[in-house]
Amino acid sequence: MTVIVQKYGGSSVADLDRIRGVAQMVASARRQGHDMSVVVSAMGKTTDDLLGMARSLSSTPPRRELDMLLSTGERITMALLAIALHEMGIESISLTGSQSGIITNDQHTDARVIEVRPFRVQDEMARGKVVIVGGFQGVSYRRDVTTLGRGGSDTTAVALAAALGAERCEIYSDVDGIYTADPAVVASACHLPEISYQEMQEMSMAGAKVLASQAVEFAKNAGIAIYARSTFKPGRETVVRIMPPGRPRGVRAVVSERDVIRVRIRGKCAADRLAEVLDIFNQARIPLKELSATTLSGNVPWSRASFVISRTNLHNWSRVLPVLEERTGDEVEIDEGLSAVSLIGEGINNDSSTLAATLDFLGGLSIPVLGVATTSFRISCLVPGAFTEEAIRACHERWIDQTIPEPDVP
Repeated sequence: MTVIVQKYGGSSVADLDRIRGVAQMVASARRQGHDMSVVVSAMGKTTDDLLGMARSLSSTPPRRELDMLLSTGERITMALLAIALHEMGIESISLTGSQSGIITNDQHTDARVIEVRPFRVQDEMARGKVVIVGGFQGVSYRRDVTTLGRGGSDTTAVALAAALGAERCEIYSDVDGIYTADPAVVASACHLPEISYQEMQEMSMAGAKVLASQAVEFAKNAGIAIYARSTFKPGRETVVRIMPPGRPRGVRAVVSERDVIRVRIRGKCAADRLAEVLDIFNQARIPLKELSATTLSGNVPWSRASFVISRTNLHNWSRVLPVLEERTGDEVEIDEGLSAVSLIGEGINNDSSTLAATLDFLGGLSIPVLGVATTSFRISCLVPGAFTEEAIRACHERWIDQTIPEPDVP
């Protein structure tokens, strides 16, 4: 029999009635003859509620204890879903991330999956059971409970699908796939029936919340197609897969990441300061993005350096910031309240025309661009948070709706 892995997000299992509805969907797929593993998130806003309780006791709760606390949300959901399936006559069993063989590094609250040993899952499936797995969690090589950060249940599902050699991985949420922009911000946002792994991964890394970037990375490496679907509105989906050659290139989507922080280092001792600052962030286990450094002369290496950090999973900024200010003084500048607005698409940086045109029309709209970063599939503009939605709509109109006239670019 073919193996299918399904994942249901928090809105899909927000209450008991929705859990019963998910159980009916799982039962229908099982009765079609598929071997099934189902990954679930915590119910509704459970994770936010648990995090709120922790922060009511401490502004900077220990990351290890946060993982112990937050991992309980998925355990509640997986047990309730297994109970609902039993009531429908479907044999099932619930397993934690640890019991399912999800092995991670020891980066608490933002762990990465390093290996999946699905032996228990395979044994239970061989007995004819639907295996319900708590998403978002694993176990480190030190045998501590870990959580996988934002979108971690997606990662659990795709990593498990890869380890099981699944035919596909179906991700169910409250949206029916991927759009060219957030429909809540851009009314003309278009549904994308399919998208490449590379484009989807760039979207996720740039702030899109539909799929986690680590999940897309696992799918790409294993060649497993991801089907992003709505739990509540069946019939439409986005398939994330290898795309055939020869399709049109250009901007496919506009996404944003809000409330990012930029750290800038200037001066003759920037090289030493950069090393010191990197050590501070490494000790605090805060990942960096868009790191850049420049050398203006052979005697003054790295006279300028900068990088960006995300507030996602940033639980200890209130402790890190005073240490940073004390050890670096006025040689390091912190810019908070920024947003990164990104254009995503294959071939958009084959030449400089897309970047030049974007800077031109954003400038014409008096939207400040405080920094730019690019990859093969992405152009990111750093803007003040107050301009986020205006910049998103302008970029979507220019590159996807194409309602803004073509600027003259020399």
